Amino acid sequence: MRIGNREFDTKSETYLMGILNVTPDSFSDGGKFNSMDSALRHAEQMIEEGADIVDIGGESTRPGHVVISEEEEISRVTPIIEAVKSRFDIPVSIDTYKGNVAEAALQAGADLVNDIWGFKFDRKAAEATAKYQAACCLMHNRKEAVYDNFLEDMVKDMEECVAIARAAGVADDKIILDPGVGFGKNCEMNLAAIHHTDVLHQLGFPVLLGTSRKSVIGNTLNLPVDQRLEGTLATTVIGVIKGCAFFRVHDVKENKRIIQMTKAILAH
Repeated sequence: MRIGNREFDTKSETYLMGILNVTPDSFSDGGKFNSMDSALRHAEQMIEEGADIVDIGGESTRPGHVVISEEEEISRVTPIIEAVKSRFDIPVSIDTYKGNVAEAALQAGADLVNDIWGFKFDRKAAEATAKYQAACCLMHNRKEAVYDNFLEDMVKDMEECVAIARAAGVADDKIILDPGVGFGKNCEMNLAAIHHTDVLHQLGFPVLLGTSRKSVIGNTLNLPVDQRLEGTLATTVIGVIKGCAFFRVHDVKENKRIIQMTKAILAH
């Protein structure tokens, strides 16, 4: 698939999406990237360490997060997108579920819309993605963790997201799926989503796994957010084994190395 000016071989290669939150209330980085200089330094570091995509978010998406206005979100992310695109030759993702924010971000140069609601919250996000012929990552989510059969329902929910994307005009070769670890699931469901991420392959799209520093790791290991690297790396190994093509991470260098090692072992 093509994202921005780069081709991604999702059948045989594995890629890293580095997280760049520019949110003062970010749970995962303490809001330390809320200035232009610090954001660009961090983007450069992630690229040097092996990031293939930079994912920029202006509103925290953690459970119980504070919702900000579209105007504020746009004002946070568009200058960073423009700066990253002007300085580095790398695809940029916008982490948003709001159509107007997606539109502004794509106009600013973003190449991919990473939507935690899989286009179900605001279908304008799907329309903007199609308009700019951008790629998208559709994440599984529900308002409540209530299911008849968790894995079957997750696949059905993802089918609905794909249908929305297609109806808006997004091409199949621009779609990535994300099981949505940490969203609309309890801890046991999150563990099952990681273990059975490969069930999404039946839909025929590359899969992204995003577990970095998330609560499922903290709850499983009883660790605070700043001590979840080893747990994250364990999920990355499982994701490689299950055939995930993309990983959304904070710690690029460490995840890059563990992916390379895991793939070297699997090749023999």
